[in-house]
Amino acid sequence: MATAADYDRLGAWAVMLEPGTDIDRRTRHRTVPLEVLSLGMPRTGTLSMQEALSTLGYATPYHYVSIFANARDADMWLPAFRAKAAGKPFTRREWDQLLGHCGAVTDVPCVYFWRELVAAYPEAKIVLVERDEDKWFASIEGLLEGVLNPVAVYVLRFTDPRWFGRINNTGLQWIEAFFGSTNLAQAKRNARQAYRAHYAGIRATVPKERLLEYELGSGWEPLCEFLGKDVPGVAFPRRNEAKTIQAAFGMVLTKAFRHSLINIAVVVGIGAVVGGAAWRLAV
Repeated sequence: MATAADYDRLGAWAVMLEPGTDIDRRTRHRTVPLEVLSLGMPRTGTLSMQEALSTLGYATPYHYVSIFANARDADMWLPAFRAKAAGKPFTRREWDQLLGHCGAVTDVPCVYFWRELVAAYPEAKIVLVERDEDKWFASIEGLLEGVLNPVAVYVLRFTDPRWFGRINNTGLQWIEAFFGSTNLAQAKRNARQAYRAHYAGIRATVPKERLLEYELGSGWEPLCEFLGKDVPGVAFPRRNEAKTIQAAFGMVLTKAFRHSLINIAVVVGIGAVVGGAAWRLAV
């Protein structure tokens, strides 16, 4: 049973401790304005930014962890990747379905679609958090190793297709899209160039008056000034993403194994019933 310490340790990742929802986003529409696009690459403080944006009153800021709360989101994310690859990216209508409950977004897979989101929501303000490239690379290596873990890729996404399979497939897609390969060694080789290209593209495209280059550690003031918000009376959230995600991966795999055992037991049980019925008919 999850404890208060588990929730505190996992932060936003604690959504996986809940039963989760089963919402088909394709049936939804926008209910709150999408006002902030936080477009820093993963492992640049995206968990801290999600918490900060939530504290500032933006409804349910979207982060990769959001898919753990509603795995059916993957049923739109995967077509979004395919549509972009085919040169027919989502329009505002589809984004309003998928992200219509969100007042802000951060992290993957959203940041991979930054061009589409910047164009679809011209009223949204852009926040860009960058990190020392060497520190970022050391951090993203751990994330890639977790998502591309052979047990996850070759076993659990098939034995737990409804939850972990959807989540891991989305992870494989953003890695392929950003880094050009789901081969771990190749993805690492391509990571630095992908990082530089991402930031260069945003800086070359987004008007300066619409963009805040925010440095983590600088507190609430520059962010609140840019967004037109009052400074909260609480400390700016500072999540250690490496430790948080390391703890989260352990719980993710535990949950996926538990689902897998149930699924395997069901299949074996059905097989036994069918086999028994067939044997009785044959004798």
